[in-house]
Amino acid sequence: MTEERPQSEASEPSASETIGAALGAAARRAGLDPSDSASTQKVVWSAMGGWRGILESVLPTLAFVIVFTLRPEPLLLSLGVSVGLAAVFTIVRLVQKSPPSAAIGGLLAAAAAAALALLTGKGADNFVPGFLTNTLYGAALLVSAFVGWSLIGLAVGFLMGEGTAWRQHRRKRRAFFWLAISWAGLFIARLAVQVPLYFRSVDDPSITAMLGTAKLVMGLPLFAPMIAVTWLVVRALYPRASDADTADNA
Repeated sequence: MTEERPQSEASEPSASETIGAALGAAARRAGLDPSDSASTQKVVWSAMGGWRGILESVLPTLAFVIVFTLRPEPLLLSLGVSVGLAAVFTIVRLVQKSPPSAAIGGLLAAAAAAALALLTGKGADNFVPGFLTNTLYGAALLVSAFVGWSLIGLAVGFLMGEGTAWRQHRRKRRAFFWLAISWAGLFIARLAVQVPLYFRSVDDPSITAMLGTAKLVMGLPLFAPMIAVTWLVVRALYPRASDADTADNA
């Protein structure tokens, strides 16, 4: 006589389903839902958070670069302006009762980076947390691709309601593999450019401004095209019903 598994245990989601659900939910909150009929331009704009998201992403770092270039000492001045701007964005979101998660995340990241820089007395250390984040994202995407569980595929599978069934389709598996590799390449490229600048800044503090500029240039200007490419690939893999009907009637 075999013992039946408890219902709660049988229905417990797997690790891949849990990760896919979390990634998919985050993508949907950012406006990335392949089942939507939004244009690529609208999707990219939504993923960047519109003008507010762009300002929240760019201004704190830009302010640090400008102030640090003009007045590298005291370091507290440039760091204070950067963190202050992040705090203003967070307060505005709270007052307007709009989703504050992005601004709060930016504020916490800016505060942690500023605290590290003040602790060491080196302005370039303001960018160290960004190195760690890029390393983590890049490594996770790279590993997921090579073990056959692309994080991009997990997110899209959740959004499209097919879970991990995409792994049974060679075309989808290959597409999600290369998308994960491409995203990993973006994070690795940032490290390849910015980390050498960081080490150069040890002997020449003026390089710190170049490091901040590199962070800005390799931020949204590279993020936006990657979002567009990812969206177009996914839409090609999952054509809408109206598209399929048009193709059948052609």
